Amino acid sequence: MSFDLEIGYASERGPRPVLEDHVAVGWPRQQEEGWGVIAALADGVSAGGRGKEAAQTTVMSLVGDYYATPPTWDTTVALDRLIAAQNAWLVDHNRRRQAAAGKTADPDGAGAGMTTLTALVLRGHSYTLAHVGDTRAYLIRADECLQLTQDHTLGTEVFQNGLTRAIGLDDALRIDYLEGELQIGDTFVLTSDGVHGVLGRKALRELAMSGSADEASAALVRQALASRGNDNATALVIRVKQLAAARLEDLQRAGRQLPVPPRLAPGEQLDGLVVEAQVAANGVHRLYKVRDQATGTCYALKTLHEARASDPEERAMLAHEAWLGARVTERDARGFARVHDTPNASSFYVLFDWIEGHTLAELLAQGQRMPVFEIIEAMRGITRALGRLHQHGVIHRDIKPDNLHLGADGQWRLLDLGVALSGQEPKSLQVLHAGTPSFINPEQWGDDPAQARPTAQSDLFALGVTFYQWLTGRLPYGEVEPYQMGRYRRDPQAPSRWRPDVPIWLDHLVRKAVARDPRQRFETAEEMLLALERGASRPLHAPLASPLLARDPAASWKIALAVSLLFNLLLVYWLVFLPKA
Repeated sequence: MSFDLEIGYASERGPRPVLEDHVAVGWPRQQEEGWGVIAALADGVSAGGRGKEAAQTTVMSLVGDYYATPPTWDTTVALDRLIAAQNAWLVDHNRRRQAAAGKTADPDGAGAGMTTLTALVLRGHSYTLAHVGDTRAYLIRADECLQLTQDHTLGTEVFQNGLTRAIGLDDALRIDYLEGELQIGDTFVLTSDGVHGVLGRKALRELAMSGSADEASAALVRQALASRGNDNATALVIRVKQLAAARLEDLQRAGRQLPVPPRLAPGEQLDGLVVEAQVAANGVHRLYKVRDQATGTCYALKTLHEARASDPEERAMLAHEAWLGARVTERDARGFARVHDTPNASSFYVLFDWIEGHTLAELLAQGQRMPVFEIIEAMRGITRALGRLHQHGVIHRDIKPDNLHLGADGQWRLLDLGVALSGQEPKSLQVLHAGTPSFINPEQWGDDPAQARPTAQSDLFALGVTFYQWLTGRLPYGEVEPYQMGRYRRDPQAPSRWRPDVPIWLDHLVRKAVARDPRQRFETAEEMLLALERGASRPLHAPLASPLLARDPAASWKIALAVSLLFNLLLVYWLVFLPKA
């Protein structure tokens, strides 16, 4: 989901001979949506046209280069690096021009070009402002018009020399930054001093809210010039109609600031959502079925248990789950439960699609025995969904029957990204040894940290265990307790031994998925999906039996001990029973 913004701007030179103001708005391309939208307004300061050059180069370099910054940079870091680089360039050019003219360094000289700047970045559910000089930014929310910036001037009666800060003025540049929460209906107004210098805040708010954004910006400029403004007049109006998808930082901030709702009873309301039932509670989270009063749509609402309400690590993990679910389902929700944005939430919770149906664990507990061909078809859909998850760089870490769900629409889905790894998860989640022991690949219980790290192959092993249990009602290695390596000292039986209608090719596929040796398993979900789709037309070879020493590294010592005991028994027998000479 991307921003829906209405943007309009107007700029007139007024009584000045040259228009030295400059405005630009940058929109992200499809692969740049995470950077958001950037808008900038600059008011050049100098004689001889250098102010126009300074304003134009500052705005265009900032807007153009912003989308080339690394996605891992915070917005303020990206803006600071870009503005500082532009300031250094302008200062250096000013000095070179003045030296060439045979003059001493004088920022107010005819050859110097400086500019003020107000830049606004909208990302997710937040905004960031960077400000230098006496251009301004206002936020109109409801009936309030708030000035977000502070003028860097000596006084209202001083013209160019009154600026205390400007880009190109000095090597040392201090930039004001402001961050805030973004709401639907917000209106931002960026103006040069030719507008706000003659219009009061009340008039500015009324004009900014009149007509479309284009009409409002034109009205602001027109009224400023009609009020005997003696400078260039420029206004940029941005109205927020729809927010972009929440960023992880937005959800983390909500997790820190918003309260956790108390235990909710059926019939109670929260942000227009009526609780119909509590579905689950495990001491860490509560899950409710809720209905939107306005639309009648049902959702699953997940929040922290009130006993964990003050735990910052649990809050961070739930925020990560919400962000990750929204990221995975933003363009294609097939195979997952879609996560919905809650930009105006009064409490901290996550909202999922409510999908009627049953988990695989529930179906197995009910004794339902699905035909093999239906299980194979379901396997394909689930493997495809897991492959999409891995393509996003995400490791699920808890694949098991409880987290596979068959909806009333006939679609199988992967549930619960609560312990998934994405590369941006909180540290508490990184060190958590997550998963269900019987579904964890054996190398994760070993002493080698490199092998113990969860990978995509870990998910595929757990998926293989799930498929094995689905077909046979048994676990390939039985119930495994943490660090119970003895369970893995035998190869699992073929599923057809427990269920004769399982075809041989599927026997080989499932045994490959749960092989004790990771080198014999599938490397990617796409490889497993290809084997499922080919089926009997191009069956896999039967996996090789694990050598005894591979299954039990102590076997050699056991064999040596047995041989030694046998030798000693024979020696004792010889000494006791054989006749002596």
